[in-house]
Amino acid sequence: MFHISLLRKADVDPARILPRVLVEVKEDLTLKLRPIRILDREVKELRRKKIPIVRILWRNAQIEEQTWEREAEMRKKYLKLFELPGMEYETS
Repeated sequence: MFHISLLRKADVDPARILPRVLVEVKEDLTLKLRPIRILDREVKELRRKKIPIVRILWRNAQIEEQTWEREAEMRKKYLKLFELPGMEYETS
């Protein structure tokens, strides 16, 4: 069982405090990430389908993230990303 009397004041070490990062968030609380490059390719095998997927490096100011996306959807949205193999691509 937890009781409030068990709480103690935290000892703050200034060396462990992370600097603030300003992040631009849209009204719908999403971030605008840009695809930078394709890191890897795979074919996901389901029972009756084979779906090609790609691992994309996304970037926004100081945030980097990697996600697996369907290759067909990424080709529709970011065709230039596939035209420049091995090169970084910045969208405006």
